[in-house]
Parts: sequence; C-alpha cells; structure tokens
Amino acid sequence: MSSREQMIAVVEEYLNCFSTKDTSKIAFADDVTFEGPRMPKLQGRQMVLGFLSSILPMVKGIELKQHIVEGDYVATLFDMETIAGVDHVFDLIHIPDGKIKGIQAFYYPRETPDAQA
Repeated sequence: MSSREQMIAVVEEYLNCFSTKDTSKIAFADDVTFEGPRMPKLQGRQMVLGFLSSILPMVKGIELKQHIVEGDYVATLFDMETIAGVDHVFDLIHIPDGKIKGIQAFYYPRETPDAQA
C-alpha cells in the first residue's frame, strides 16, 4: 500500500488534467474502470482516457474541497466548473499499488436561476 501522501499525489495528478487538459501524467492501471451517473461503466486505460479527453473542453476548472484516505481508497470532494455551470463532485478512487484502478463518480449540478423557474 502506498502512503497517504503518495495516494493524494496520484489523485491530484488526475485532477490536474481538468485544468491543464493534459492526461499524459495520470497514473491509470491498464484495466482501470470509470463509473458515473447516466453513463455505462467504462473499462480499460484507453477507453477512460478517451472519455476524459472528450469532456475536458467543457471543463473550465475545479476547486478541491477535501480528500479522505482509507486503505486503498481516496474519497475526493470538489466543485467542477463547466461551460454549463458548476457540478459538485464526489469521486471514490481505488489506488492499489500506486495506480488508479477505479473511479466511481457521483455528482449533481448546482441549480441555476433558470432551473428554478
């Protein structure tokens, strides 16, 4: 098992891609999975990187709120500013052996004045 600091560094490199638009430094395992609402489960490094590359142009940036580390997991809470508004995101990230093996994303959009009408 990696240290708490090493695991957070792996997660923060993943999160940096939303600002830098560079996915080359993300430590994904070859068989990484990504699950999120309203989408099928993605499996495999290339498939997950393809998905990230497709959404990066819509992301303006993120504001990190908190990391919680337990065992091989990092739970990360952040706000993601997109071209459509701000999404509140909770990612449960599995990091055995220093590489991201799985990401389970939970998010909901912040209500805009138009959405309340």
